[in-house]
Amino acid sequence: MDKKKILTGIFDYIVITIGVILFVMAWQSFLLPNNMIDGGLTGASALLAMVTGISVDIWYFGVNVLLLVLAWFILGQGFGIKTIYAIIVSTALFRLLGDESMSWLWSVEGQVLYVGDGILVPIIGGLLEAVGLALIILRGGSTGGTDILALIVNKFWPISIGRFYLMADFVVITLLIFVPGHCFTDVVYGYITMGVCAYVLDLIMLGKDSAVQILIFSEHLKDIGDYINREMGRGVTALKAVGWYTQEDRQVLLVMLRKTEMPELVRAVKEKDPKAFVTVVPANNVFGEGFDEMKTGLSKKKKKK
Repeated sequence: MDKKKILTGIFDYIVITIGVILFVMAWQSFLLPNNMIDGGLTGASALLAMVTGISVDIWYFGVNVLLLVLAWFILGQGFGIKTIYAIIVSTALFRLLGDESMSWLWSVEGQVLYVGDGILVPIIGGLLEAVGLALIILRGGSTGGTDILALIVNKFWPISIGRFYLMADFVVITLLIFVPGHCFTDVVYGYITMGVCAYVLDLIMLGKDSAVQILIFSEHLKDIGDYINREMGRGVTALKAVGWYTQEDRQVLLVMLRKTEMPELVRAVKEKDPKAFVTVVPANNVFGEGFDEMKTGLSKKKKKK
């Protein structure tokens, strides 16, 4: 294996690990010690832990494993070693930071991370969670949970993944009011956390599920096109073009990618041709193989005339 690929792989896992640490700290250092939660699988795990007394890490890991197995049969694909790595490390850190011996990292009175103003806790928690998730996603990983469930639901019903996230988070946070010892204030704090996390994550990712249209001008199009086809599993279209100044025929590569795939493409293009010219145009709605499926709901049978 190429030395540069090995170093890139190591760097990916380092960044994912940092992202997981920030993600777990958002929960175990700020939200949970102050009886607050956010949405998603982690929020659902926290609710179940409050009701059953079984720790968050056990619920988090168990449900993730169940969803991964379910997704394997329904979607017919795995979610990559980086996702599995992120889930395992997250579980271990939830157990570690949730232990009383690590209370010096909790945002409670008398500890170094204590925040006196209660409204700042969900803001800090949402910010840390968003940055952590962004680092994980940008390096090709995922914390599983709602991501997997959203893909399963989206396969059968015409509901956007973003809307599913919003609905799931809203339901999970609202259920907190029915847990003994909690009140509507805790629910409001949860909504604040959800809003901050969604807003910051959107700023960083520029839309996790949106796509981009890329044009690549290079003297090494074959090497670049082969990499996109074989290593990234994406289609490439070669467009005929004419350089106006030279009046010479040449080709330009047209590629459609998820925005989360851009870092890998940029690294590959720079490696194969540092002088390449690349343009990127946002494409928020892309339908077809490898992207979103065109869904119109349940089809109605046409009445016979």
